[in-house]
Amino acid sequence: MSLTAPRRSALADQVIGQLRHEITSGAWQVGSRIPTEPELVEQLGVARNTVREAIRALAHNGLLDIRQGSGTYVVATSELAGVMHRRFADADPRDVAEMRSTLEAAAARLAARRRTEQELRQLDVLLGRREAAWATGRVEQFVEADATFHMAVVKASRNEVLTALYADLGTVVRAFLRDEVGETLRAEDHVDHSRLVAAIRAEDAEGAAAEAGSYALICRALPAGAGA
Repeated sequence: MSLTAPRRSALADQVIGQLRHEITSGAWQVGSRIPTEPELVEQLGVARNTVREAIRALAHNGLLDIRQGSGTYVVATSELAGVMHRRFADADPRDVAEMRSTLEAAAARLAARRRTEQELRQLDVLLGRREAAWATGRVEQFVEADATFHMAVVKASRNEVLTALYADLGTVVRAFLRDEVGETLRAEDHVDHSRLVAAIRAEDAEGAAAEAGSYALICRALPAGAGA
């Protein structure tokens, strides 16, 4: 006798789709706490069990993390990112550094060849934000600014597969950065990224690759508290 898999209710699927959209669109950012079950019930106009089922489904897929007594938090922006987060959460930091170095070097090489003037302006803006974030001394603000800058370099490669892969590794990269930065931003640990932007602007593909590929490995060589 063949078995037939039970079908999830259409309503639950709709709620899952709505919650996933909030995550993938950036309305609910990685690290943020989503509205409580009662709030979602009121906003969506569905039963609490339906909301709970949707949250559990997205937690199972790796997008959400249910923390008893604290709430439910966004941990990834796609199912693949969730898988990456779970798979590499306990990876050797040096392995993560080498992976990041390889991907960022390849992306920077392509970015130097393919970047547009608009992308150069964007890199200038994001580099400025990174420097401003460092100046505040606030670790979380700096980590986010640094990760956003590196993501922009990867996007400038104009390689959709490389960009999607790097984005899906975003939570792994951010966790790596937080670990490397430590609790305090120290002036002697600052790593200048202006030479990377200059190499990309000059269409120096090998110079950009060498510069980008060195950052993660520099961080691994420095004591905890080093800037990325």
